[in-house]
Amino acid sequence: MNYSFYKYQGTGNDFVIFDNRDGMLDRIATGSPEATEIIRSLCDRRFGIGADGLMLLNRHPGYDFEMKYYNADGRESTMCGNGGRCLVRFAHDLGLVQTEYRFLAIDGPHEATVDFDGTVALKMQDVSEVRQNGNDFVLNTGSPHFVHFTTEVLKKDIARIGREIRNSAPFAKEGINVNFVEQGPDSDEITVRTYERGVEDETLSCGTGVTAAALVSAHHENGFNHVDVKTLGGHLSVEYEKHGSNYTNIWLIGPAVRVFEGTIEIK
Repeated sequence: MNYSFYKYQGTGNDFVIFDNRDGMLDRIATGSPEATEIIRSLCDRRFGIGADGLMLLNRHPGYDFEMKYYNADGRESTMCGNGGRCLVRFAHDLGLVQTEYRFLAIDGPHEATVDFDGTVALKMQDVSEVRQNGNDFVLNTGSPHFVHFTTEVLKKDIARIGREIRNSAPFAKEGINVNFVEQGPDSDEITVRTYERGVEDETLSCGTGVTAAALVSAHHENGFNHVDVKTLGGHLSVEYEKHGSNYTNIWLIGPAVRVFEGTIEIK
């Protein structure tokens, strides 16, 4: 059968999206080897549509919609921040136009807004644990992240170094996303590059990674923080409240853009 698909990107983090409110594509959400291969092939940049991940917009009682997210390797993954923002923009473009959105993802409920210029703000889950690993940090912002501060981040071989850390003994079994962060000239500016598990390469941007990097870059011991983030794919910002080791009211903010749409046969 032929299905309509939509391609969206958020600061270069790109996704194939299907409107699955009718349940017609539930068969690719089973986790079976056949379903995993279908998703992997759709995300393939040479033989498919090409994307960092694939999402289904599903119905769910009590919510505006449900987000089902799969990495480019075809397996269902943990929360994707840029994916969530793109799915909200997709719902908006479908005609679900409202002031605030409330949807369900794998890590729980999320809230979001869409501004008049298309900027999407997504509320992330609270974070109460940041573990120091030598000079680095490990935390979960909906997905697990390793944060390493460095200099001259644009010159680093992120694919090689990130792959080594992602496959190192403490993280090899489940994998971890690896973020390389350079502090900007101002305390509230950082540049982030991310190696993503499931994609198994550097992506142009990672929403949960940007969020993790911003949290451990807090320049106020307590209270409101705003961090501007540069990625290879564009600019994002993260706002949050910090009180001791607790981070709450976390918002990931940035553009979400429809790239194109089409139809594809899924056998």
